[in-house]
Amino acid sequence: MVPADYVFGFAIASVVGLNLYLGPRIESGRVAMQWDRSGEPTWYAPKWLAMWGMIAFMAAVRFSIWLASAYQPQHVHGAGLGIVIFSLIAAGSHLFVLMKARTAL
Repeated sequence: MVPADYVFGFAIASVVGLNLYLGPRIESGRVAMQWDRSGEPTWYAPKWLAMWGMIAFMAAVRFSIWLASAYQPQHVHGAGLGIVIFSLIAAGSHLFVLMKARTAL
């Protein structure tokens, strides 16, 4: 196991914790996923997909990094740092989306 996987595991656990804590506090059945420059949402996703889809997305990205490292290692440089940065950005953006959804009308 790569040491970066500890950060990835913590990020996954954080996303699950955020889903369990903030999920019941989101009243709407849809969650804004992206905003334009004026701050208005540009598209929405169903609440369950917005919450639990992040875990599937994170697992898919981690799996693709593993595939590249295993089958094309000569083309992979700094995978550990990439995993750490991706994990932190994914968990942080998930927190942002859930906090915005919680305060939305």
